[in-house]
Amino acid sequence: MFVNLTDVLTNEGRTITVQAEPELERVTIGDTVFPVKDIAPTDLTCTNIGRGKARVTGSTKITIAMNCDRCLKSVDRTLELQFDREVFAPDMTDTIPDGNDDQEFMDGCQLNVEDLLNIEIVINWPMKILCKPDCRGICRQCGKDLNTGTCDCDTFVPDPRMAVIKDIFNGNKEV
Repeated sequence: MFVNLTDVLTNEGRTITVQAEPELERVTIGDTVFPVKDIAPTDLTCTNIGRGKARVTGSTKITIAMNCDRCLKSVDRTLELQFDREVFAPDMTDTIPDGNDDQEFMDGCQLNVEDLLNIEIVINWPMKILCKPDCRGICRQCGKDLNTGTCDCDTFVPDPRMAVIKDIFNGNKEV
């Protein structure tokens, strides 16, 4: 969905409020595609803050189907996005201050709401996704979900610093 910001970018003090209905169906993070389960309407306020410059603020909620990082079960997470961005008219791109040059969501004087939301989702993506705080994950050997019970796999992990001594005893070498 595009929002035309021509009126805001050309008239000082002008403010518009728009409720956009984004049509995101999936979100791509790295090489992984995550389906969007639900997205609330995005409330946008666009205010002129100078010649050819506008501030875009807004908020929305988006529910995305993710996988637990430990047990790989599907889990739905709701991200509450709040954003505050400065946008510039196409003829003002040479006056953009350093650090504000990320205008990928602008197409001329048109604001691409889906592209803006994609950027905000990547910025707000959780570091660790868990189905529950005490998720035990899966067994490294047999792949059993340890949240449903234990398995009979040997979980002993030898100390790697003792590997040389183990080699001596296994090889029947004299010291």
